[in-house]
Amino acid sequence: MHTLSFAHSLVSACPFLQRLFGERHTHPAILANNAIFRSLDQNRPIEEYDFVVLDTELTGFSVAEDAIVSIGAVRIRGMRLNPADSFFAMVDPGRPLPKASTLVHRITPQAVEGRPRLQEVLPALVEYCNGSLIVGHHIGLDMRFLNHACSRYLGGTLATPCLDTLKLAQVYEAEQWENYYDRYQSNVSYQLGDLAVRYGLPLFDRHDALQDAMQTAYLFLYLVRSLRQGGIATLKDLYLSGRSWRFYF
Repeated sequence: MHTLSFAHSLVSACPFLQRLFGERHTHPAILANNAIFRSLDQNRPIEEYDFVVLDTELTGFSVAEDAIVSIGAVRIRGMRLNPADSFFAMVDPGRPLPKASTLVHRITPQAVEGRPRLQEVLPALVEYCNGSLIVGHHIGLDMRFLNHACSRYLGGTLATPCLDTLKLAQVYEAEQWENYYDRYQSNVSYQLGDLAVRYGLPLFDRHDALQDAMQTAYLFLYLVRSLRQGGIATLKDLYLSGRSWRFYF
């Protein structure tokens, strides 16, 4: 075999060498995602957009040192939640689980043993999300981990715009203060479960990726419907209400 051809074959066959020599292939799911969100019309009614409400359970908060152990997502279409249209995966992080993280999300080493690795799960997750805007509570953290993994394993990052229900809740509470000064409370907790209790929403188990995604979906629907009483009708209106719109890469 010609020396150059042989070297090219080695690089193509080995992901490590692809990264070392700067050659990598972008997964079709990432290419499709980037094509979908190359442009976005923000002036359509909110009901015309699809949303995927997403949550991850992590071993910690460092992208460099920690890992995803589970992913849950559920779809909102026409501003209606369909619990049957969901995504869930338990992931083997390929490293020991810190005891501190197990105490939080109750995912044990035995629970992830034999589960697929993240690189096996990612293509299906990206395909599930494609065409929908992503919603999450403190979604920037989830997207940092997901895009770090997408860059490593799929050759690119998600271009999907994201909405943060934590930011939306802050906008809503500020609106309550502006309109009803006597109702303002300075000690509002913006933790997901506490907001659900505050707004009288159905309660789900905490620190379970799919259950937290469901909880966030109910919170998102409540906040958007409540904010719409102030004249929010389009995606752009939602953005302008408090610049709660976020792009995470």
